[in-house]
Amino acid sequence: MFHWLRAAVLYLYGILLNSIQQCPNNSPLTTLEVHGKESLEPYLGQWHFIAGAAPTKVELATFDPVDNIVFNMATGSTPVQLQLRATIRTKNGLCVPRKWTYHLTEGSANLTTEGRPDMKTEFFSSSCPGGIMLKETGQGYQRFLFYNRSPQPPEKCVQEFQSLTSCLNSRAFLLTPRNQEACELSVQ
Repeated sequence: MFHWLRAAVLYLYGILLNSIQQCPNNSPLTTLEVHGKESLEPYLGQWHFIAGAAPTKVELATFDPVDNIVFNMATGSTPVQLQLRATIRTKNGLCVPRKWTYHLTEGSANLTTEGRPDMKTEFFSSSCPGGIMLKETGQGYQRFLFYNRSPQPPEKCVQEFQSLTSCLNSRAFLLTPRNQEACELSVQ
């Protein structure tokens, strides 16, 4: 009798869990169109890397040693360029500066990375206040990255990102610890 009751409870729990975590039938991502310098204004400024998701852990391995990352996005020397500067605080306390130049693809949300012709980056909206999601694809990898204006966004934002990316076949999930103070970010 006890085994039957336990099986029934587990079955009902599975049905409930499945109904809560169902994925939308249509594409759950809303692409942010980028049409020139003016439409970039909402994305410029400081961002904190919060989480990443990918089909496998290998695609997120580059972020394993990271405690936190702060980015600054600015317009480049031409209207079709974005300059991205970052400081990476590693788990062992080091500060590592980085910079990238993105080139806008006219009439789409696609960005290409200077020096990395195989890499494509797309912007997607987030229902989280102050949040944005990017999808990076390159030779042999695909990953989703969640950024926020605040280093500590509401927990529901992180849960929503994880749920959404899970629906998109991203089973590996990484949340930056953000235990240490962020490194000073140079915007020059």
